[in-house]
Amino acid sequence: MQEKDLFEYAVIRVVPRVEREEFINVGVILYCPRQKFLQALFHVDERRLHTFCAEADPDEIRIHLEAIERICKGTKEAGPIGLLDMPSRFRWLTAMRSTVVQTSRVHPGFSSNAEETLQRLYREQVL
Repeated sequence: MQEKDLFEYAVIRVVPRVEREEFINVGVILYCPRQKFLQALFHVDERRLHTFCAEADPDEIRIHLEAIERICKGTKEAGPIGLLDMPSRFRWLTAMRSTVVQTSRVHPGFSSNAEETLQRLYREQVL
């Protein structure tokens, strides 16, 4: 039996009207230290978003989600946060915010393959 490693994940949400606290799940961030894995997957369903909030700008939301992707990769294109170590980047990405793009609380689990787990969580929580 393959050894399973501890991972943490958070669901990425779009909260068009922060004061109402209603949201749509658009992505997942998964961090697994032993597998040196930090990655996010996202998808913005424009029809669903506009049904939920006609004023929401899907292009602006994508810009923020692409920034999350760059931070996960840890490159200088992600700015100063992208240059932090992997645990610090994950903690920064999942810190509580009162913005249009935010994350759920962090949830733990065990996985022998972080990539497969990310894909599964993405299918379950977003698609």
